Amino acid sequence: MLKEILYYTWGAVVSFVLAFTVGITYMGLNRKVTARVQNRIGPPWYQNFIDVIKLGSKKSNIHHGTMHHLGPAFLMVTSVMSLLIIPILNDGRFYPNLNFHGDLIFLLYIMTFGPLGMALGAGQTGNPNSAIGVTRGLAMMAGFEIPWVMALVALMIQFRTTSIVDLMNVQAETGRWLMFSSPFAFIAAIMAMFGMFRYSPFDIVGAPAELASGPMSENGGKYLFTMMSSGSVFAFAKLTLYTDLFLGGADNLLVLVLKTFALYMIPVLYGLVSPRYRTEQAVRWFWGWPSFFGLLAILQASFF
Repeated sequence: MLKEILYYTWGAVVSFVLAFTVGITYMGLNRKVTARVQNRIGPPWYQNFIDVIKLGSKKSNIHHGTMHHLGPAFLMVTSVMSLLIIPILNDGRFYPNLNFHGDLIFLLYIMTFGPLGMALGAGQTGNPNSAIGVTRGLAMMAGFEIPWVMALVALMIQFRTTSIVDLMNVQAETGRWLMFSSPFAFIAAIMAMFGMFRYSPFDIVGAPAELASGPMSENGGKYLFTMMSSGSVFAFAKLTLYTDLFLGGADNLLVLVLKTFALYMIPVLYGLVSPRYRTEQAVRWFWGWPSFFGLLAILQASFF
């Protein structure tokens, strides 16, 4: 029993380190790619590691109450819980995760827990920029969650399962990725991803030139360190989930990194050529074509 506990604990720690490292690296590469597109040299790809170490070493002497403490903690809990539920490699080769039947439904709930907790934390700061950013974030979440949920529901109907592992096994048995078996669900999920990562044109929550980073306005030092760390882990978890659901998962870490990076570059490159939307434009966009493809995915799963 003790050996099993130690094994699972060690697996969770290694998974967290992997997710943190890959997520921070992707963020650094995003800054580098953005700079090169804008004809700048940009910071080195490892700059985010330096920033995280610097923020983690600082002391935070100012806080605005209990919820201000708990907001970043909620983000971290959501990131880690999502990471531990999502299979990292096929056949549990990395380590046996906490997967269970119905984990997709659980993820739909847990993935909204962090942003809602952060909204409460940012709201307690009293900064108007934070309040505006939170309002925009919740509105946009109501937009992209619709096509995201529709895409997952379509997969559940088509393959009669709510388990990520079962969907990975379907792809392994048929030799066909679900992005080809369920193309409309894949398109809807990819379009919903734009809102999840909040790059342009959906960077309305932070909007540095307008809202001074929105919900993060009153967060510095260890608060910002926690938020950056959780953001990197959550990004890796979401990309891995997309890989498991639509790209057949991965047999080794190299394949996983290649697939997740390819997915990550979709919202990054789209954002480089897109001006920022207003809040109502963003919500209307998600309720347009993404939701339409989500509806087509459900119809395909139900009747074909």
